[in-house]
Amino acid sequence: MKRPFQVDSAEYPFRDHWLPYRDGFIHYVDEGQGPAVLLLHGNPTWSYLYRNIIKELRDQFRLIAPDYPGLGMSKAPTGYGYTPQEHSEAVTELIRRLDLKDFILVVQDWGGPVGLNHAVQHSESLRGLVVMNTWAWPAKRLPMRLFSLAMGGWPLGYWLQTRRNFFARVIVPSGIHHKSKVTDSLRHAYTAPFPTPASRKPTWVFPRQIRKAGPWLAALEAGLGQLSHLPAHILWGTKDSAGFPLEEMRKWQSYLNNHETEILEDASHYVQEDRPDRVAAAIRSVHQRSII
Repeated sequence: MKRPFQVDSAEYPFRDHWLPYRDGFIHYVDEGQGPAVLLLHGNPTWSYLYRNIIKELRDQFRLIAPDYPGLGMSKAPTGYGYTPQEHSEAVTELIRRLDLKDFILVVQDWGGPVGLNHAVQHSESLRGLVVMNTWAWPAKRLPMRLFSLAMGGWPLGYWLQTRRNFFARVIVPSGIHHKSKVTDSLRHAYTAPFPTPASRKPTWVFPRQIRKAGPWLAALEAGLGQLSHLPAHILWGTKDSAGFPLEEMRKWQSYLNNHETEILEDASHYVQEDRPDRVAAAIRSVHQRSII
């Protein structure tokens, strides 16, 4: 398979893997050997988000980072709607095809609902969790619902995403606290997957689903008790207070009884960009706790 776009090979020096998925395919990174770690992204990011964590840990772990269909370098199959439910099914199929067992699950943003939907149904296959600025329940706070209406609404939200590539072009850079890290190369990596209005539809569906996926999110929340025993590391960027304030972090603490929590005053929504070192350390910590 040929990459649909190019990124800086020094930043993203990984071999490509391609999993046929219906009449599309899932692109993923699979680097290193050792205990397995599954790294799940949100909107409108892809496996590039985890590049620095993968480079730091690939001598110790096997790191798998997929791009959901329609995002990154993956191609959505015919009729795909880009909903979190469908992305979760795609991730479940990847886990099955790679025969992943006893792995650490790392989630952020929509990666939380996407990955944890699998986790609550197959908790026996997990070794532990790393949770960053995410949720897994119906969005009831007004700021989140207003964000959903603005970014995932019609016609303004649809126009912003499909015609202006607004999420990738504007929201991603604004969700990184350390502005020195927002380079031209990074901007290109997050906008290049969406060259046409049609290709940008997934970035509109995700914010729309904050409201539309309420029943699915409620069912997911009802199953979170299945994960309470797992070693978990909650890593929270406080500069993301509008979208994910500390009250969301505290809700995770109530569900994940076996947690350690680290609050990052110098990180915003995309914790992986701001503090990849702390994400890597959290993975190491969960692994150590899982073998005690």
